[in-house]
Amino acid sequence: MGSLSDSVPAMKKRLPSVSQSADGVDRPTQHPLELMQHQEEPSPKLVAQINQIIANHPASIKMLQEIAQVLGTTFQVDCCCLVTLPGEKDGEAITANWCAQKYSGVTQSDEFSAIDELDWPVMQCAAQPFSIEDITAIEHSLVVGCQYLPLPIKTVLGLPTYLGQVNNGVVILVRSQPYDWSESEKQLLKALESVCAIAFAQLIQAHKIESQQQTLVASSQYQNLLKQLTILSRSNLGLNQMLQLAIASTAETLQADRGLLMLLKYTDPLFKSRQKKQVPKAKVDVVGEWPVNAAKDTSNQPQEKSFWLSDCTLCQRVFTASIKPIILNEDLGQQESYSLSAAAIFNLEKLPTVMLMPLESQGKILGFLALQQTHSRNWQHRELNIVEMICAQLVNTIIQSQTLRQVQNLVDERTAQLQRSLEVQAKLYEIKQQHVKQLQELNDFKDEFLSNMSDRLRYPLTNMRMAIRNLHHPEITPDRQVRYLDILEQECTKEINLINDLLTLQRLDNKQEPLQYETVDLNTIIGNAVASFESKMAEKGLTISLDLPAEPLKLQTEIESFERILQELLTNASKYSQSDTGVNIKISHQVNQLVDQVMIEVNNTGRTISEEEATYIFDRFRRGKGRWTPGTGLGLALVKSLVQHLNGAIAVKSTPIAEDVNLSEICFTLTLPQFADDNKPYSDSD
Repeated sequence: MGSLSDSVPAMKKRLPSVSQSADGVDRPTQHPLELMQHQEEPSPKLVAQINQIIANHPASIKMLQEIAQVLGTTFQVDCCCLVTLPGEKDGEAITANWCAQKYSGVTQSDEFSAIDELDWPVMQCAAQPFSIEDITAIEHSLVVGCQYLPLPIKTVLGLPTYLGQVNNGVVILVRSQPYDWSESEKQLLKALESVCAIAFAQLIQAHKIESQQQTLVASSQYQNLLKQLTILSRSNLGLNQMLQLAIASTAETLQADRGLLMLLKYTDPLFKSRQKKQVPKAKVDVVGEWPVNAAKDTSNQPQEKSFWLSDCTLCQRVFTASIKPIILNEDLGQQESYSLSAAAIFNLEKLPTVMLMPLESQGKILGFLALQQTHSRNWQHRELNIVEMICAQLVNTIIQSQTLRQVQNLVDERTAQLQRSLEVQAKLYEIKQQHVKQLQELNDFKDEFLSNMSDRLRYPLTNMRMAIRNLHHPEITPDRQVRYLDILEQECTKEINLINDLLTLQRLDNKQEPLQYETVDLNTIIGNAVASFESKMAEKGLTISLDLPAEPLKLQTEIESFERILQELLTNASKYSQSDTGVNIKISHQVNQLVDQVMIEVNNTGRTISEEEATYIFDRFRRGKGRWTPGTGLGLALVKSLVQHLNGAIAVKSTPIAEDVNLSEICFTLTLPQFADDNKPYSDSD
């Protein structure tokens, strides 16, 4: 087709009276300013909206009207006009108009129907690529037939659409006031060229098929075939099943001995080089055959259902040829100056006559339809038209199926994303509930800690205050004075020890001081610690025993920290042991993973420690449930911090004595490395 202005007079004569205006109801759409702010990335939402219109109303005038309305409201113009430009043999031009709300009262019967006269001078200017900003360019063209239009024309932006280097339509935006089109508006309209060209192509193709079908009214058999294919395209069958039924109906109706439907699978999906006469790397898959296995050879071997396009010169010729279809007759093949090699699936030895039609969409070959005969056949023009219409319908079916599959995949993907989002939200809610529970437990622990510390800090101060008041009594005797001074000193010592314990824990947490190693004799230092507790334990009816190795053990450690650990473990055993029981201390030596270790076990009989209590027994300010013995809950926490300070470990184990008695054998196990440096073995000279 030549330039648009050259074809205007001829096309104007063929313009039908199907031009319509929209209903005038503005539908909500995305504001154009939001769409135009990203010049490099045209609005996917607008493209998707137009694609949805094409999918909902494929190949219908309503499709063109809704697209005109979307474009008009998006660009906020007063009028949007879409005009198809079919070829000379493709039918008549079709026009769809949309007007803004203020012109919605104008109907087809009013002077506004003269928009048909408006299309041609406007399209003449639109044929110039992409811009009409000076109304004087078409001023004289609008004098006749358009001067009484209720829509004053001041500014026009026109876009010719091209599909396969052929101008198949024009998109025209009209404003009733002078307006400077921005570069982003032009780029946005340009970005919509391909999707509008697809809509024009579908309408032109549908109009072309409709025109051709009208010429075949006398052939009811062919009409029934087209109806069957239409019903198939709208069914819920899978694509391969639809194509199998389609080729069976086509071959049977056209009285072919065999029919084949083949689809191309490109290695490069973006390949569009038919105009360059190049053959791409693509695989040809047979998706439909009638009758099934008609070309099966006598060896009963399974026939290969796919082949490479480069291995079949017959398909290559159809791919690169500008004419269609390619007909290979039995008697014609001997007269050709060249020979055509075909894939084995064609079985030319038994079916030498072939009519091969490409399945083409927007310049891209989707596949081939082949009808074969055992003898020569002269195809009539009417039959070729039928085959061409069938191919066009099959192309629409394939594209719609692929589009629906893509949409379904997108829906499935969004559904999966939503499901994952809901699962994440459920997990977050569960984590939140766990955090709430933990916060509640921490809050309870805080209250318990404050209550415990308040009592332990206040109790010595209360006794000290009482002693001080009594010391101020004028008639106090010397004996009572000495007694109150002892109470004052004892309670002050308790307060100082509590504060020192807190400071020690803080110092150990901050790891402010390095270890000061000394070599000690375990038998001696533990014996001295036990001796200092014998009298205190005897007051409670407790006995204490030692289980020491025959050979004295040497330990390189920090003496002050080690002695404090022993003191707290013995104090704990003294407090919580059952009356008239014993406390045993056992020392042993072991080698674990090439590391010498000393193990000190402190065993006593006392109240059973549950598994829950064992998880927090070494925590600060935490005490076992139901333990009435007064204390701060810092002793075992201090032990754990000091043991970690010495690079050791401590654990507790509670073994019940009997089921009906809430008593157990309690064992605290202290494990310390025998040397400060694992790589520096201990020697007698140390």
